[in-house]
Amino acid sequence: MNGLLLTSKEEKMPIEIMYISNKGEISHRTILVKDIQPEYIKGYCLTKKQPRLFKRTNILSAAKKSDRGVNYA
Repeated sequence: MNGLLLTSKEEKMPIEIMYISNKGEISHRTILVKDIQPEYIKGYCLTKKQPRLFKRTNILSAAKKSDRGVNYA
C-alpha cells in the first residue's frame, strides 16, 4: 500500500480507499495524496470535495482504478 500512496502523491493520480472512522463507520473514498506522514496521510478527498487527514491505521485498503475496475491491495 505504501507504494501506491507514494505513486498517488508523485503522479497526482487519484486512488480509491476503504476507510474506517474512529466511530467505526466504513466509507469508500477517492483521494489525491498530498503528503505522507508516519501516522497520517494528508489528501484531497474527491468524494467530500475538501482536504482531509486520514489515519494510516484506519485505511483498510487502497487501490488504483484500471480499465477493468478497481483492484484493492
